[in-house]
Amino acid sequence: MALLLYKMRTILFFFLALSLSLKANAQYLDLAIAAKNEVAISGSYDRIYGKKFKIGWGLRLNTYFSGKHDFITAPAMLTSGKRSLAAFFTPYKNEKLDTLTLSSPQIAALNAKLNLGYQFNKRSLLGFNIDLIGLTLGKNLKGKFHTTENREMNNTEILAKPTWYNIMLISDSDRGSLNSEMFYARKIDSRKTLRLGLSFQFVEYKTIKELTFNNDRFRRKTLMPFVAYSFKIK
Repeated sequence: MALLLYKMRTILFFFLALSLSLKANAQYLDLAIAAKNEVAISGSYDRIYGKKFKIGWGLRLNTYFSGKHDFITAPAMLTSGKRSLAAFFTPYKNEKLDTLTLSSPQIAALNAKLNLGYQFNKRSLLGFNIDLIGLTLGKNLKGKFHTTENREMNNTEILAKPTWYNIMLISDSDRGSLNSEMFYARKIDSRKTLRLGLSFQFVEYKTIKELTFNNDRFRRKTLMPFVAYSFKIK
């Protein structure tokens, strides 16, 4: 864990140094609402550098609320047998996928994020952002565990809580609750911007004890449309 945190700090310092080397620093406050059959509301502070090509960093408070949903086995070595980028291109191993059903999961995650964008005319921009590292809070929930590996454990109730730390390590190697967005942004005037796009949410809970395959982490991945309003403060 210490090595992973060191790597993420190195990445953060690299992007911060790169962004500070560019001109046209701007600061924004942003409110985004994503919804499908669940809801995520995010508030962000962002510092953006560059003219045509945009890069920057920010802080995002992301809240997630839903009704009853299934969370599947989270660790990449169980879902695909691979780590990092290799896990993204490897099919799931269904025989090692268990399910934790949770009613009314609710979390609040505060993360540092990376912002990228391209300004292709005076009013329009295509962009992407992704959470890198942070912390999550949320209440403990009783969940129902479903497995085909162990009949005695199947359909048993178990307590789960949100994974408290978040870290982006690519695909299923990620830990915790993270948000990323792809979007189109349109300036309303010199200070106000409307953003429309897709939000990809990772929401993770951890059971109070290890279950089958020595696993205690379960994740929901969901893609939702979102709308956001940004206000330039400097």
